[in-house]
Amino acid sequence: MNPADLGLPVDVPSTALFTDHYELTMLQAALANGTADRRSVFEVFTRRLPEGRRYGVVAGTGRVLDAVENFRFDSAVLEFLRERAVVDMRTLDWLASYRFSGDIWGYPEGEVYFPGSPVLRVEGSFAECVLLETVILSILNHDSAIAAAASRMSSAAGDRPLIEMGARRTHELAAVAASRAAYVGGFTSTSDLAAGFRYGIPTVGTSAHAFTLVHDSERDAFTAQVASLGRGTTLLVDTYDVAEAVRTAVEVAGTDLGAVRIDSGDLLLVAHRVRQQLDELGATSTKIVVTSDLDEYAIASLAAAPVDAYGVGTQLVTGSGHPTCSMVYKLVARATSADPKAALVPVAKKSTGGKTSIGGRKWAARRRDADGVAEAEVIGVGPVPSALADRQLLTHLVKAGEVVAREPLEAARDRHRAARASLPLSATQLSRGEAVLPTEYV
Repeated sequence: MNPADLGLPVDVPSTALFTDHYELTMLQAALANGTADRRSVFEVFTRRLPEGRRYGVVAGTGRVLDAVENFRFDSAVLEFLRERAVVDMRTLDWLASYRFSGDIWGYPEGEVYFPGSPVLRVEGSFAECVLLETVILSILNHDSAIAAAASRMSSAAGDRPLIEMGARRTHELAAVAASRAAYVGGFTSTSDLAAGFRYGIPTVGTSAHAFTLVHDSERDAFTAQVASLGRGTTLLVDTYDVAEAVRTAVEVAGTDLGAVRIDSGDLLLVAHRVRQQLDELGATSTKIVVTSDLDEYAIASLAAAPVDAYGVGTQLVTGSGHPTCSMVYKLVARATSADPKAALVPVAKKSTGGKTSIGGRKWAARRRDADGVAEAEVIGVGPVPSALADRQLLTHLVKAGEVVAREPLEAARDRHRAARASLPLSATQLSRGEAVLPTEYV
């Protein structure tokens, strides 16, 4: 089931206060001096990838579209702003009828990105665009970080499935977003039922150590689980003695036992021992699932082990050491006046410390070599060279305030798989390195 396909309503509250105080004070001042209506272009980009990463993954685009649609200042929100004297009455009156009416372009969800890539471009009046800065960055920075970690893990796992199971290691709402981003990045299922309900992601799960411990014996626990869930279930075998548990599991469930799970110890050594024991007991088709603080490096180290699936929690939902992508939302062009026909002029921040930006409304394209392998991220202002016309990356997401590019989550997942496959082979190396594609400005 995919709730998006069924046309179910977006079940999120107003996103109007998912913002910073100064967005509203800027709005108040802009309304007062006449710059609020100037046509403006904001872009989301990162100046650098997290240290050692070779590519980034765009995730959260679908959630951004939901957030923009739900950016509404209802009576309770307006009363909160009035009581706190955050803005004046003129600004409150303006906010009461706020509806984003501009255009949003962006890299489609699941696409890869590099330093300088304009992953999102927001166009409209200064007033309506500036308010969206914080919520857009909150979503893209979090979800893209999780998706990048998930991509590295799924690359290391190869054809073996990955289970997202990090809900207990992060905020309850962040857990749902993390599960969604992980699915885009290549994970196959989640333990989080809220993510399954909200986004249609397959959910899995059987039992924890507590289930074994509440019974008088491990055999009693296994017997109860098999009686309830069938012989195809997964039995957790490391509560006491692994070898004894495996023997008991096969005795209880038979040789068609679905799987055993290992959650502690030297996973490489234990997996080999368990595989040998299962085969000797005739359970040759019983699979082995491993969990226990895995990251992409641990997964890669188990490539030669007889492991059939991985469960990943803490390292995934925290971005495997990089919980944000450091994306920023910058004004890159604005009109010279509030006249709708006024020309756009490039603007850019100029400062020391590596925080400069490049002005102008940008396009982006990915140049490929004769074999179809990506070789450069090309970014420019003005006309797109004919050789890159069919390689453009930005797609229209919101047109005149209406979402025009909502898609099933599977589409983003498939897109990421194809995008990663188009990169040079070195992109999937886990050793530290620079961005696998250079960024060229034309």
